[in-house]
Amino acid sequence: MTEPVTPEPVTPEPVTPEPVTPEPVTPGPVPSVAGVPVVEVPVVEVPVAVVGNGPVGQTAALLLARWGVPTLLLDGRPRREAAGSRSIVQQRDVLDVWEAAGVGRRIAAEGLTWTTARTFHRDRELFSLTFAEAGRSAFPPFVNISQSRTERLLDERIAAEPLIEARWDHLVTGLAQDPAGVTLTCLTAAGRVRVRAAYALVCAGAKAERLRGLLGLRFAGRSFDDRFLICDIRADLPGWARERRFYFDPPWNPGRQVLIHPCPGSTYRVDWQVPPGYDEDRELSSGARDARIRAVIGDRPYEVVWSSVYRFHSRVVDRMRTGRVLLAGDVAHLVAPFGARGLNSGVQDAENAAWKLAFTLNGWAGEELLDSYHTERHAAALENLDVTAATMRFLVPGTEAERRFRLAALETAATDPAARAAVDSGRLAEPFWYVDSPLTTPDPSRPFAGRPPRGSVPPAAPGVIVPDAPIRVAGERVARLREVARDGFLLLAAGGVDGAAAALDAARRATRAPVRLLRLGDVDAAGTLTRALAARPGELWVVRPDAHVAAVLHRPSPPEVAAALCRALGSPAGPPAA
Repeated sequence: MTEPVTPEPVTPEPVTPEPVTPEPVTPGPVPSVAGVPVVEVPVVEVPVAVVGNGPVGQTAALLLARWGVPTLLLDGRPRREAAGSRSIVQQRDVLDVWEAAGVGRRIAAEGLTWTTARTFHRDRELFSLTFAEAGRSAFPPFVNISQSRTERLLDERIAAEPLIEARWDHLVTGLAQDPAGVTLTCLTAAGRVRVRAAYALVCAGAKAERLRGLLGLRFAGRSFDDRFLICDIRADLPGWARERRFYFDPPWNPGRQVLIHPCPGSTYRVDWQVPPGYDEDRELSSGARDARIRAVIGDRPYEVVWSSVYRFHSRVVDRMRTGRVLLAGDVAHLVAPFGARGLNSGVQDAENAAWKLAFTLNGWAGEELLDSYHTERHAAALENLDVTAATMRFLVPGTEAERRFRLAALETAATDPAARAAVDSGRLAEPFWYVDSPLTTPDPSRPFAGRPPRGSVPPAAPGVIVPDAPIRVAGERVARLREVARDGFLLLAAGGVDGAAAALDAARRATRAPVRLLRLGDVDAAGTLTRALAARPGELWVVRPDAHVAAVLHRPSPPEVAAALCRALGSPAGPPAA
């Protein structure tokens, strides 16, 4: 048996772009703030400008810093704003991304863990779901914590990161590109600031119409007329603290839906579907709000911590990369909230963008890698739109046939498993499967069977996120597989792989990015990971820096290993020039 090969750790150097002289800008009318003309200030230069200091932009900046890339976070607001239980459901794999950014365990510890989703029709429970995992993750399936608190925890991590500078009160009003970079014009209270960046990542949220317009993007889709009322209610509700509850047509909201989520601090978020023309002020003044709440929680003390009325949208931009600008999060896609696919998908956008920008800026990959950002994340956005649109058709049927189908499914789901599968109260967030990505090397022996049943995960295969499990590396240190995978490219050799050292050498010839080789027999003594992968003798698993499987190779030759690495970097023709 050959000796285990443990490469020296690679710490990327901070990226400092070549000084760029922006194209001359013809001054236009001098803008003003509160009627006072602003003053031009010098150009700021940075490798990556991140527009939008919300959780998606924060995550991207932290992950870029992890690869040694300095970023400037820009936000037009004067300061951070708290807003109740917005985007409260954080999915296991997103917590794992945040752990790579240095804050996942803190977010999970402060959040409220739940593992069961119950679905009711009128006053009868139809079924409940618990969530499976392959391997043994460090995180629970879902943690409920408000976006506001998540942002604060990310802020604390950013404050300790010297490669990130955050600037509030920087409203981006102009964006121009040339072959060498991006110039952003920011309006501030102190003056007009120009930022020059090699690349820009726009994470500016749903209301960034101006930026989408500057980039010439369409935001096609629809907006739903139905409204939902949210109330964050602090109360003692025994037995409700560890489960999500969804009610179809309950006696206390006949003909409509109610969703209840537990939150930290004995608080519950309740979403009521409300009729057209709903008037929140009138309900408050008449006392009907109190009656609405007591119909759910009974005659017990409560406090309304926050409330809002919202409608939802189903939209996606036509391009998520345009030149040197990438878009992530709500600025690129909006979905109905049932299934918690908004923020969770935005964080996965951020991770995908961050490693690809970092590899390009560090010279480890060519521009072709950035093309795959749109390919992969636009496909993920379309999947989320398809899933949430199906949920909305079930929640709010648009035709008589859809209404009859819904009623039949609800009335028989308690006893008929086939009808139960048709009841759609929201398919909860999950990582997208890059099985059709140009970065993925297919394996005919591990075909992708399509979207798995609710609450389950697909078998490990090329394009699927690798299952997590504890592993033992460097002799005694216990780590997690995804922790190690996110340090670069990872080669996992199952028993019977001959020439593992030659495979590692071929991989290192194919890329200057960090590459590591681990043998399953050395790091997985308990067999947890081997079983989760269903690994076969002679297989070499190639795992990307975002922990997705790029290839599963069977007793590969060195050229086959190099080809898989080059393909995973967006360059099937070979490694980028030095």
